[in-house]
Amino acid sequence: MSELAGESWRQRLLARGGGVDLDRVRAAVGAVVEPEVGRPLAELGLLGDVSAGAGGRVRVPVGLVTRDHPSADLLRSAVSAAASSVDGVRRVEVEFNGLGERARVELVEKLRGGTRPVGATPRIYAVASGKGGVGKSTITANLAVALATTGQRVGVLDADVWGYSVPQLFGVRRAPVALGGLMLPVRAHGVALMSTGFFVAEDTPIVWRGPMLHKALQQFLSDVYWGELDVLLLDLPPGTGDITLSLLELVPDAALLAVTTPQLAARTVASRVARMAREADMPVAGVVENMTAAVCAGCGDTTALFGSGGGATLAEQTGAPLLGQIPLDIELRDAGDRGVPVVVTSPTAASAVELARIASSLPMARRSLLRRSLPLFVSPPASRPT
Repeated sequence: MSELAGESWRQRLLARGGGVDLDRVRAAVGAVVEPEVGRPLAELGLLGDVSAGAGGRVRVPVGLVTRDHPSADLLRSAVSAAASSVDGVRRVEVEFNGLGERARVELVEKLRGGTRPVGATPRIYAVASGKGGVGKSTITANLAVALATTGQRVGVLDADVWGYSVPQLFGVRRAPVALGGLMLPVRAHGVALMSTGFFVAEDTPIVWRGPMLHKALQQFLSDVYWGELDVLLLDLPPGTGDITLSLLELVPDAALLAVTTPQLAARTVASRVARMAREADMPVAGVVENMTAAVCAGCGDTTALFGSGGGATLAEQTGAPLLGQIPLDIELRDAGDRGVPVVVTSPTAASAVELARIASSLPMARRSLLRRSLPLFVSPPASRPT
């Protein structure tokens, strides 16, 4: 009898929703991830009062985090698809609404409250080289996307302020969304990105000195909603200048990934970066040798254009593992020009296969506690029984 009563109640509920189970619609749409924030709509409080009409028509109000939402079309498609997956839904009307001032403040507070300082949980790798032109940024971009395809939450901070290349490598050029002093990283290929290149025109030089560089990096780490990352990759500028020193201070839990080519000159200058890291007690997670050999597009033969042994020698000098040797093929070059990482465009290319393998075998490396100041926690006195 109770089962019949429950079924009767459900039938009346569906009748009020025009034959559509609105609870299921809310659940499906609420699980849609907001493309700029990277969290579900329901969790962010952005899903309005869903209603249904005759003939399976459903109206879904959604709050936009910014008036000029850069991913509005993507969000509309995702919401429509989620609602249409529910039985009985024939037509979906997605209604976008701007957030009021109070709602924006509440959203920012929610995001800030759920943000841990960078370095609290993710594995952090500082990708560095002694000189420019060794493919450091290309390796960073492809490792990030390869990690993201395995389901990991990945971020890339383009710390090469003067020579930024992340916008080009990921094929995105737009300003990040700002919410009350909190910036949302630009997302592409499943990776959260932040770069000075998002704030200036492509041909505009960045002319900053040391204090401005330090402040910019500090803001990228503390005023950007990175969310709960599993891995953060820092694309450092070549050499051992101000930015590298600032990041050693701002992100003490980072481990170094040293990038070199087989060439003696590249290996020599890369060893200086590794030595600087050791002196700062930063662990060296490993060495990556790029441009190991050029692959002929026609016959597949390889030619060691830059000699051999540079990566192995650097690994031996630093006491770190040689994580991989990446060949130089036409697919890798073409992907960089097109703005789509090679692990996406040509996953079977020799370079992409090696990059994916390196990403899957990145070692966990933590900085030693030696000579580090540690916080002191004092437990409150235990209450005595009365």
